[in-house]
This record gives sequence, C-alpha cells and structure tokens, in this order.
Amino acid sequence: MKTAQRFKLAAAALAIGLSFATGAIAADKPSVVIVHGAFADGSDWAKVIPLLQAKGVNVVAVQNPLTSLEDDVAAARRAIDAQPGKVVLVGHSWGGSVITEAGANDKVSSLVYIAAFAPDAGQNSAELGKDYPTAPGFAHIKADASGFLSLTKEGMTKHFAQDLPAAATAVMTATQGPILGKSFEQKLTVAAWKTKPSWFLVANSDHMIQPALQRDMAKKIGATVSSVNSSHVPQQSQPAKVAQVILDAVNQSK
Repeated sequence: MKTAQRFKLAAAALAIGLSFATGAIAADKPSVVIVHGAFADGSDWAKVIPLLQAKGVNVVAVQNPLTSLEDDVAAARRAIDAQPGKVVLVGHSWGGSVITEAGANDKVSSLVYIAAFAPDAGQNSAELGKDYPTAPGFAHIKADASGFLSLTKEGMTKHFAQDLPAAATAVMTATQGPILGKSFEQKLTVAAWKTKPSWFLVANSDHMIQPALQRDMAKKIGATVSSVNSSHVPQQSQPAKVAQVILDAVNQSK
C-alpha cells in the first residue's frame, strides 16, 4: 500500500473515532427541552440555544400551541419523549407552569425556571400574583374576540423587553404567540418540583412577573437561585447568564 493511501486511511479512521467520541460525550449529557412562555414562540431562545450546543448539549425548543395548559403540557411531553435519555426541562414565564406539570415525566432529571411561574398542584397561574402589586405590563395585555391575549407594541417595548433595542422588540411584537386567557385559570394536577431538583433565575427588573413573587416561588420550591438585572426576557438580553444556569443543571443532573 502506498504511503499516501496509508495516510488517507489513517485520517479516515481518526475522523470516525472522533465522531464516535463526540457522540459518546453528547450521549452522556441530558438533553435540554425548552418551553417558551406567553407572547412568544420558540425563537425566543435563539441566543441561548447556540451557547448550549457549543457545549455539546442537545437542545429542543418546544412550540407551544398556547391554547390551554393541557395542550402545552402535551407538546412538552412529546418533546421529552422524543429525547434519547434524560432531560433538563426549562421553562420561561408561562412555560414554568407547563414544566411544573410536564416535568413529572420519569425522563426529566431537573427543572429550570427562567423568570417563570412555579405553581403547586391544585393552583393555577393567575392566582400566584394575587398577594402582590399588579405587574405594570398587565395594563398592556389585550384580548381578541376569541379570548386570546396578546401584548401591545408599547407593552412589548416598555414592559416585556425594555432592555432590548426597538428593532428587536418590533420583531417580537410581530412574532408573539397569543395565549388563550383561560389557560391561566387552569389548575395543575402535579408539581414536579416536589420530586425534582430545580434552578430558578430571577429577573430583577421584570415588569410581567413581580421579582418579589419570583423570589418567593423560588424559595418555596427549594430551587438553586440566582438573579440577573434584566427585563422579563433575560434569554434575549443576557443569554450567557441564562445558558450558564441551564448548564449548571445539565452538569449536575443524573
């Protein structure tokens, strides 16, 4: 065999070996399934996903129908079931209620709440803020004839994502996912945080879910807590900090 051929075969073998090694490393890590909140879609996580992928983490962003708690939980469960192994389940805002119910799946190793609701079984999302001042962003939620809620342009710009440039909030306003208002009144049947380790990132300048409420929920569920000086969408304004919280959960999951 000629020397050149030997080099080609050796290079091919090395490439195959590295491919298997990379696959083995990725297989050892849980996948991350991310559930977006109201007034958003899966693209809300476009800045965080590449940061996780760069660390060899398999990531799937769920596209919530936002038609009911049951429908959104079903979408999350399909994504969980499709993963090859364990899952770190991440939820933002309304997505926190979804992962609290869907996270009871045996494949879910841990939960990550990003400025999110964390109800108990028998609670609904709407009642969580009843003992706190009304968040200023609520005044900019509008309902259509079918009962679906969306944010006004002013609400998106000044209260949902006030730390993002106007060009970004214009796109977010156009791509937001309206949510059926009755979803917030639907009660959970289980609270996965009671049996799964949890992480919680508090958004200190949140105008949609009061920061004090976030801190109290995080304490109630016994989460590992960190905070960031951001609007309701730290995944867009400070994606590296959000990615780090998720990676902490990934690295500590069993």
